[in-house]
Amino acid sequence: MKIPNIRLQNQQLLNPLFRKPKELVSWMGAMQAQNYPMVKWAVGMRLKSATIQTVEKALRDGEILRTHVMRPTWHLVAAEDIRWMLKLSAQRIKSANDSFAKGWDLEITDELYMKSYNLLEQILAGNKSLTKQEITGHFCRSGILAEPDNNRMTRFMARAEQEGIICSGEDKGGKCTYALLEERVPPMPEITKDEALARLARSYFRSHAPAVLQDFIWWSGLPRSDARQAIYLIASELTEEQWQGETWYIHADSRTRGRVSNCLHLLPSYDEYLLGYKDRTDVLPKEHYPKAFTNNGLFFPIILHNGQVIGNWDRSARKKGIELPHSWFISDVCVDEDMLNEAKQKYVKFLEL
Repeated sequence: MKIPNIRLQNQQLLNPLFRKPKELVSWMGAMQAQNYPMVKWAVGMRLKSATIQTVEKALRDGEILRTHVMRPTWHLVAAEDIRWMLKLSAQRIKSANDSFAKGWDLEITDELYMKSYNLLEQILAGNKSLTKQEITGHFCRSGILAEPDNNRMTRFMARAEQEGIICSGEDKGGKCTYALLEERVPPMPEITKDEALARLARSYFRSHAPAVLQDFIWWSGLPRSDARQAIYLIASELTEEQWQGETWYIHADSRTRGRVSNCLHLLPSYDEYLLGYKDRTDVLPKEHYPKAFTNNGLFFPIILHNGQVIGNWDRSARKKGIELPHSWFISDVCVDEDMLNEAKQKYVKFLEL
């Protein structure tokens, strides 16, 4: 089974199907978004044609949102998906965050959380978007915080996200903001847990195919029992293939045909192509893992050649424009220089520099 070939197509890195950011993010289910500037490129490079303005407009208009879902980390999600995704993962994320807080003396009482929710609803009402720094000022003036405390503010904001009170707002000078979810996203009909599980599995296996159960558990953050149930619920949509002693799933909407030859991509840090799987050896030899990501979860920008990770790249600011230095994992790598320059120019064009 030619795993890289199939994944390149379904991750929309070859012959992309979509023009709009919200269509792409909905197809992907969720896209990890720790590095805010880089995730804009992750979206843009998967569209038929896009500039950074295309992606930023979708964020500004609330068509795609940045919040904590699934695993306790930032993701982009389509606006119409945010409520059921929050409902599916909120309790797990709250428990994980509470467990972390106990070890760092960052516990917050339920009473104080309620005060923070009420204040957030007051200061953000009327479609306002405020930065974390601006909200911190309000928290200090109201007495919720004695002094600015970034760690405690992170706890307050993360909990308000999980309660469905806030989500990402309009950027201010390149900075992320928060807004009220109720004002940002129209109400949606509630769905059952099984319906949510089925939607999540469908999104994952159509966009990340081929993948195994353990990949889906890692990506979704679901307990094994829920992940198995999710796959069972869409079993009629999946094809199973036995390979290397494991069961691989490919969704009916996934593309499996098409030739991959001589393609090169500059993938951003935390990209779904690498991060979206528990086992990454199909596209990256284990000895090169430390060059692509660290044991504590930092992922670097990488160079992809015919679906295989072969190097790193970076963005360096200069007085005139930018530089995009690169390095290879092995010294005798064979990559056409023109193709590399073309990939770099694609990124520069996306940034409209």
